[in-house]
Amino acid sequence: MDWARRAVLVTGGASFIGSHLADTLVERGARVRIVDDLSSGRIENIRQHVDEGRVEFFQEDLTAPGVADRVVKGAEFVFHLAADHGGRGYVDLHQASCATNLMLDGMVFRAGHRAGVEKIVYASSGCVYPNYLQNDPSEILYLGEDKAGPPYDADNMYGWAKLMGEKTLRAYYQDWGMKSACCRYFTVYGPRGVENHAVIAMIARAFVKRNPFVVWGTGEQIRNWTYIDDIVRGTVLAAEKISDGTGINLGTMERVRVIDAAKEVLRYLGHEAPIELHPEMPTGPYNRVADNSLAKQLLDWQPEVSFMDGLHRTIDWYVASRQRDQVAVKLEEILTER
Repeated sequence: MDWARRAVLVTGGASFIGSHLADTLVERGARVRIVDDLSSGRIENIRQHVDEGRVEFFQEDLTAPGVADRVVKGAEFVFHLAADHGGRGYVDLHQASCATNLMLDGMVFRAGHRAGVEKIVYASSGCVYPNYLQNDPSEILYLGEDKAGPPYDADNMYGWAKLMGEKTLRAYYQDWGMKSACCRYFTVYGPRGVENHAVIAMIARAFVKRNPFVVWGTGEQIRNWTYIDDIVRGTVLAAEKISDGTGINLGTMERVRVIDAAKEVLRYLGHEAPIELHPEMPTGPYNRVADNSLAKQLLDWQPEVSFMDGLHRTIDWYVASRQRDQVAVKLEEILTER
């Protein structure tokens, strides 16, 4: 598909994932508009594009009356990434805030339908999968898309909102023919990531030389951290190839224990400190890994960056872009905030 001169809206486009997506769309020649309230996004992530006139930026709250209709108008594609979200601590401890995503998504979808957009591409999440399936880290489990069905048991209000967002888009397609695609992101990491997500949190703790080195949970949690470049590539492919609201996993099938990731962070940064486990802290499911075979089939997509390679790239970026004393002052607070 040729993105040149396509009118594209990216909600949450100043955020970690959104800004990388905007980079790719700009590179492909799209006419990009971004709306972001900067509650977690950073204008620095897109400043060059804005200054060069390659991105039209609106600092707006999409839940405010009339905003969604105004910013969606004229867009052919809407990449809807805006959400009230954070890392595991935020998802567990800020349920009411995450519930606002139900309203936010509904307003953007309705605005898209009214404006006659060609397609909405929705940033969903691995959090739509039932918690009861993900309790045993010793089980070799891969979550296929069909496992997000009944009996439903999504991950906190954040997961329920994502699940309802997907269902809403499928209903819009079935009833009104509005095209959409739902990308289920699995534990995304990489440059521009923030400290309330696990990989960046571990890097930050080692960077400021925390001793002991704290790890939330037992360390046995299994994750499939997926590098940002692979996520963006899959999202664009979903926009090009899916129209019926299908939810599709974008995640690597590497099974990585949290404790092993922590040990590699310490090794790579040369920080010798004992690891102190805190199972009482928010940990999320103990066994969450995507089955990405449907993405291979429908999108011809598979991850290209291994976890260790991506982790080292991310550490190098973090060290080059942060000041140790500034991180140390605010680290504990931002672990559970946006």
